Amino acid sequence: MNKEYLELTELQAAIKDGLSELFPDKYWVRAEIREFSPRANGHCYLSLCQSSGGKVLAEARAVIWKWNYPMLKAFFEETVGEPLRSGITVLVRVQVSYSELYGVSLFIDDIDPSFTVGEKALEKQRIVRKLSDEGYMDMQQELCLPRIPRRLAVISAKTAAGLGDFMNHLTGNPYGYVFEVDLLEALMQGESAPASISDAIAKAAGGAYDAVLILRGGGSEMDLSCFDDYDLAVAIATCPVPVLTAIGHERDYHIADMVANRFVKTPTALADVFLDIFGEEDAALGQFAARIRQAAGRRITDEFRRVDLALQRLKFSMGAILGRELSALALKETVIASSDPRNILSRGYVLVTDGQGRVLKSARRISPGDRIGVRFSDGSLTAEVTGVLPSEEDSASEIA
Repeated sequence: MNKEYLELTELQAAIKDGLSELFPDKYWVRAEIREFSPRANGHCYLSLCQSSGGKVLAEARAVIWKWNYPMLKAFFEETVGEPLRSGITVLVRVQVSYSELYGVSLFIDDIDPSFTVGEKALEKQRIVRKLSDEGYMDMQQELCLPRIPRRLAVISAKTAAGLGDFMNHLTGNPYGYVFEVDLLEALMQGESAPASISDAIAKAAGGAYDAVLILRGGGSEMDLSCFDDYDLAVAIATCPVPVLTAIGHERDYHIADMVANRFVKTPTALADVFLDIFGEEDAALGQFAARIRQAAGRRITDEFRRVDLALQRLKFSMGAILGRELSALALKETVIASSDPRNILSRGYVLVTDGQGRVLKSARRISPGDRIGVRFSDGSLTAEVTGVLPSEEDSASEIA
């Protein structure tokens, strides 16, 4: 029995004609890039898919011809900040095509990067919301820097320009402040960066550091996208040491910054954080030293006043004592002077001695015929006693 049939080429031609009639225009399609294969000939081949819950629901082959690929690639990367690659969701304009050899293909002639930017923003919002719901967003805020944060763990690429700026500004400060800085090297961009930085954070957490610093200078949005990673954010939030970040440009604000203890815009600004802390402490110590000097000065002044008063009192007391002693001495000198035989003789009195030169104080010791000495103020003489008269008799007539 003969059956009617079509040649395969006839069937495919019918399919091609039918698809052309069904899809005569170009259509915007939302899909995830599952495979991405730029070729040496300039064309770029892709596999687009739609998935849900990790299960692929639809898949189609697509191609960007070499006369469109460089322009679309540059436009996308400049707007989104990352390259066309597998794993991202895109909004592309396609034309349905059918090939007798390769089947259905989608020719991509345009791409809307703003859609991908929006998708990235939504993904960032989802991560922030998840971190907040799980209590990670404020964990670092419960930690405080020590009063003098001196030992610092710096996470950065060894050759990063931002690291050089940070070190020059910190260690070359004009105040002579000294810090201990350990570099923990890590990848700072790319798909492996979040895990590499998280490992460095774990190492820093096991050391005796006062703070952990994550440094990354400027770069494209693609270069800095690793700092919006959920796992990295968790590693920062759960670090038992305060984590400070300085990532990207002035305009950048990443999830890593959100969960950190503190964030600044540039590595140099991060160095200023610690220089300012030391400067404030230095100023406080200077004020404390000034108060000590003032207090010591007042105490010394008070002590000098007390000593001066004591000296004045001592001088007054000693003066009074010395005055009394000098008065007593003068009185004694007067008594002594008045008792001096020379002063007595000068007033007309004489000193009488016996023959042996002994002072005669009584006439009873003298007998007639004794020789006596008589001393005047201006000389002396010897005499012989011719008579001794009683004291009650006036001898003036005898003498006469």
